Amino acid sequence: MSNSVSIQDVELHLASPHELDGQWIGQSEVLKQVLACWLVVDDKDLPLTPRLVGAPGIGKTALATAAAKQRQQELYIYQCTADTRPEDLLITPVLAENGSIAYHASALVTAMIRGGVCVLDEGNRMNEKSWASLAPLLDHRRYVESIIAGVTVQAHPNFRCAVTMNQDESTFEIPDYILSRLQPTLTLKFPSREDEKQILEYHLPFCADDMLAMTVEFLQKSHELKLDFSTRDGINLLRYAMKRLKQDADHPVSHDAAWQEALEKCLGEDALDLEQLSQQKNQSLGGQSLPMGFGDFFFNPGDPLHPDSDRFDDDDED
Repeated sequence: MSNSVSIQDVELHLASPHELDGQWIGQSEVLKQVLACWLVVDDKDLPLTPRLVGAPGIGKTALATAAAKQRQQELYIYQCTADTRPEDLLITPVLAENGSIAYHASALVTAMIRGGVCVLDEGNRMNEKSWASLAPLLDHRRYVESIIAGVTVQAHPNFRCAVTMNQDESTFEIPDYILSRLQPTLTLKFPSREDEKQILEYHLPFCADDMLAMTVEFLQKSHELKLDFSTRDGINLLRYAMKRLKQDADHPVSHDAAWQEALEKCLGEDALDLEQLSQQKNQSLGGQSLPMGFGDFFFNPGDPLHPDSDRFDDDDED
């Protein structure tokens, strides 16, 4: 594979593709949806650029990787940040050893040139100015303009793109004219118990069965309580626990003790009591209790007109 290409007499040094490793486990429907977005059904049709939305650590990037692997295309991943500049997204000038300027194509532009797949990871971290530079790429024009290099780069017909976004507060609000280009929105859910167990086993085949079971139980309970602990958290937790067991092989600690320590060190003391953490989260979202009756929607609990008020007792019935 050539690591450079000439466009409009400007030599561009290309980025390297991402290793296509791993496999997608569970949620087969959302994988089909991504692949459907990237189909072209007519000469006048164009591929879509979907938004892959979900909690951090749930596997959004892994999903796009699996889709690229199934299409047998090179994968390029660009990590979006709050300080990403348009030139970072497109073509960056670099001072060479001989004092000349060398132009380096980003992962995105390299995917455009080579006809690969690009994942814009955590797109809701990026500012509007950078998004604006991608507007012509994300519609029927399918090109980008680099002011730095003075070139226009047209996307290869096989170029495909997806944007991942975490379901949390964004550093910047993405403008509507960009959101209208990032369609459809595909939502990843937390995996089922069986899928989560298979994912952990795939990544940690060396893990003890009892610790694996404790982690699956913990994660499924957190999903049930709508807490944000993810499969990635479970993987990190188990990695640390197994390392502690290996470290103290001469003075064995129990699996329970190692797992509890890993839980606290990786996810914090609050994770030791999921029920209490869930209550704290609900309270922080507004209100410590829910209305218990129809009258609660119209009257404060102490209002004498409340249906449950003791303003009228049995002695007043006469």
